[in-house]
Amino acid sequence: MSVDRGSIILLGHGGGGKMTGRLVRDTILPRLNRGKLGPLPDSVVLDGLGGRIAYTTDSYTVSPIFFPGGNIGSLAIHGTCNDLACSGARPAFLSVGLILEEGLTMAELNSILDSMSEAADEAEVEIVTGDTKVVPRGGADKIFINTSGIGKIEHNFNFGHHTVEVGDEIIVSGSVGNHGMAIMLSRAEFSFDFHIESDSASIWPLVRRLLELGPNLKFLRDPTRGGLAATLNEIASGSSVEIVVEETSIPIDSEVRAASEILGIDPLLAANEGKLVAVVKKGMGQRAVSLLSECEPAGNAQIIGVIASNTAKRVIMNTAIGGSRILAEPTGELLPRIC
Repeated sequence: MSVDRGSIILLGHGGGGKMTGRLVRDTILPRLNRGKLGPLPDSVVLDGLGGRIAYTTDSYTVSPIFFPGGNIGSLAIHGTCNDLACSGARPAFLSVGLILEEGLTMAELNSILDSMSEAADEAEVEIVTGDTKVVPRGGADKIFINTSGIGKIEHNFNFGHHTVEVGDEIIVSGSVGNHGMAIMLSRAEFSFDFHIESDSASIWPLVRRLLELGPNLKFLRDPTRGGLAATLNEIASGSSVEIVVEETSIPIDSEVRAASEILGIDPLLAANEGKLVAVVKKGMGQRAVSLLSECEPAGNAQIIGVIASNTAKRVIMNTAIGGSRILAEPTGELLPRIC
């Protein structure tokens, strides 16, 4: 008996593109939203608890659990800290939930926990509570991790979709596509040799510098699932604007570009775990790039485009060969279990 694909969850529902959007808007929000879920922030800003704080939660199922540049443990710490940072909050406290599959080796678990500890120390965040569950063989894939985080907002201005205006400039903090390509290459054996590592890292040092722009900082997001393309389309849709980006201005490492051409994967759709996309007021782009260049993990921050008009919700990319095309939002899951 055939199954109606519209009646079941598919991998594409986790890809961060159109299918994810429909799942959240049509299925989850109508049942769970009581007011604060509606804007769909990476982390929610809360008042009335002794100052402004941000709160977020995320789950990690990346496969393989060890990959060039990190593992599921460091990724879980970085990812949750980065969601807080994109709300302008300094990460302060984390919870950790571990779902362990019978058969995971103690050596693997110890390595993951050591990486979590090191990542937390580097991010200056404290793990304050947690939970552990063990499931039978086949009930998980070695280990899944959930982390929730609380951050403190120490500035007195707001940014978000509602502040974006025509003429504002768009900045990416560094080369894109590294995490997604590192995961892809670590899942299979290839005859060619690439040395691509995940960019997994805390972006709070970058955000802290950009906060020096004050109200000239309009929007922040870390381009994870769906990559840079998904984030730009989120800005266009959420702010009701048309974005124009220059393909030649988007930083992509040469090995990532070469691997993407061989594997047929657009690096603009590949996930990142240590980069940010910022929208800043017209004329402030070079100042933002200068601020980012002064701290890690930014290496080659670039102005990649502008908010061109408020007549269409779309992203146009001027290509390297002289034409232009729509940079569409990804429709499904480019690479399942990327984070």
